[in-house]
Amino acid sequence: MSAQILDGKAVAAEIREKVAAQVAALKSGHGLTPGLAVVLVGEDPASQVYVRNKKRQTVEAGMNSFEHVLDAGTGQDELLALIDRLNNDPAVHGILVQLPLPGQLDEDLVINAINPAKDVDGFHLENVGRLSTGQDSLVPCTPAGCRILARRALGDLTGKEAVIVGRSNIVGKPLAQLLLADNCTVTIAHSRTRNLADVCRRADILVAAVGRAELVRGDWVKPGACVIDVGINRIDAGNGKTRLIGDVAFDEAKEVAGSITPVPGGVGPMTIALLLANTLTAACAANGLPAPTLS
Repeated sequence: MSAQILDGKAVAAEIREKVAAQVAALKSGHGLTPGLAVVLVGEDPASQVYVRNKKRQTVEAGMNSFEHVLDAGTGQDELLALIDRLNNDPAVHGILVQLPLPGQLDEDLVINAINPAKDVDGFHLENVGRLSTGQDSLVPCTPAGCRILARRALGDLTGKEAVIVGRSNIVGKPLAQLLLADNCTVTIAHSRTRNLADVCRRADILVAAVGRAELVRGDWVKPGACVIDVGINRIDAGNGKTRLIGDVAFDEAKEVAGSITPVPGGVGPMTIALLLANTLTAACAANGLPAPTLS
């Protein structure tokens, strides 16, 4: 029997609808409109598409969208000055600097220049530390989306064994913290893990986030497991065209797993939905209002 397909587009649409409803309530009840500022440095085509999608969905949710597009040759001081202005702008509740940045810019320095209360990517060291110690924080959007999809598939995650293939600061490490908070037993594996296939076969929740197309094969999957594929790999489809595939060999894995995310249409749509949710949360916190309820 084929696995249940976890439809990230549908779940993301539910979240965006809830965000929009609470934004409308903030406007009518408090005269408050959450604002998201997105900073793009350079002309990376994939980043440009992503920023356009963020702007469109921000506006559709009833929020203010502030877009800052800078030349690829922008210097460190100029970018930091912009972030400082956004930090001090009361109309801006969330700040996102689109990564990757051009080589002359220090990503860590830029990320940590953002006010942690406006760090809707959840990458600032203060938010990383708060997450790792179980305190309230703004949480990275992709890992948050992965956890929601796992909960949709399995319900209570207590006692589940989770294996995350990928140790990035953006996905693997923060997702491990989120799943630990849900009482999972968590292993972080990676491309250099010995006997990686055997490690993966232990997982009730198997997350692939290593950036290698179809690394995880069907016989790496425990029967009935929940498989979350974070990978986005563009490959040649012939006739001058390309297509997107994940880090999991989907056609093989879906015959073994209990549930699985597709690529595209799985984790990807969740990321922007959770970005909007973080912006709403930040706006409420900045104005002494209760945190929104989106679950």
